[in-house]
Amino acid sequence: MLTPLRVAPVLRERVWGGRRLDPAGVRTIGEAWVVHVANRIVGGPLDGRTLGEATRELGERLLGRRGAAGGVRFPLLVKLLDASDWLSVQVHPDDEQAARLEGADQLGKTEAWHILEAAPGARVIAGLRPGTTREALARAIREGTLLELARYLEVRPGDTVFNRAGLVHALGPGLLLYEVQQSSDITYRVWDWNRPASPERPLHVEQSLQVVCPEAQPEVTPASAADDGAPLTSCRYFALERVGPGPAALAPRRRSFHAVTVVEGTAVLQGDGWREELGRFESAVVPAEADVYRIAGRDGAYRALVARVP
Repeated sequence: MLTPLRVAPVLRERVWGGRRLDPAGVRTIGEAWVVHVANRIVGGPLDGRTLGEATRELGERLLGRRGAAGGVRFPLLVKLLDASDWLSVQVHPDDEQAARLEGADQLGKTEAWHILEAAPGARVIAGLRPGTTREALARAIREGTLLELARYLEVRPGDTVFNRAGLVHALGPGLLLYEVQQSSDITYRVWDWNRPASPERPLHVEQSLQVVCPEAQPEVTPASAADDGAPLTSCRYFALERVGPGPAALAPRRRSFHAVTVVEGTAVLQGDGWREELGRFESAVVPAEADVYRIAGRDGAYRALVARVP
């Protein structure tokens, strides 16, 4: 039986990044891609292989029935984001739009944020003001008044925000968060806070207007309403659960892998004949064929987020 695949994160510097994701606290790391097809497996018989290579080799044994329903490719991307400045105001396509605009093999990008740390008053942009039309949005982009149409949302640690494809959104400064999404990074920038456009950060006004859903609004699960053991959010592409601070028993039961990321403390995952210890911001993929496993804190309280395909 397969044992968990520990994966090494890929750190990406961003103009808006902070220093909480850099182990040395020096580089402005905006994104840590902690579970992705390009991540390298650390240890075990697949050491050095990418998660994508392991997926092609193991197929449904790793992904599960639901995880493999969309084909033999790892279906999720999990990131940690540290924002010290505003990210671009952006929008993502759905599956049909991504295939039409970017290529037949491309996926859309539906995503969810779980807030880990938030400075007092930290905000995100999530949606547009009620009644905004596509024509009004196009005019605001041309005239530089887009922010007048934006819907601002104050967020706190423990809040979860579900963003469907087509929703205009942006992360604000002072936020550290976990993000789960379809395995796609197609982003259309609508507005970039007057930063100079460059080949690395182009604007995508025409594509944005093709995919935007002006009436789309986020689905928010406040920290106060989150129940341990119940999904923080769920859609056709992913379900996200929080475990901790106490021990928990989980079971993939061949339906879907579990992508486990520790966000507080140190956690020990233990199953039939295997044990894996994960520190803060470390991740492992528990294969779908794994039986019941337990997760608990090594030296007390911990928190972990578990993403799967429902």
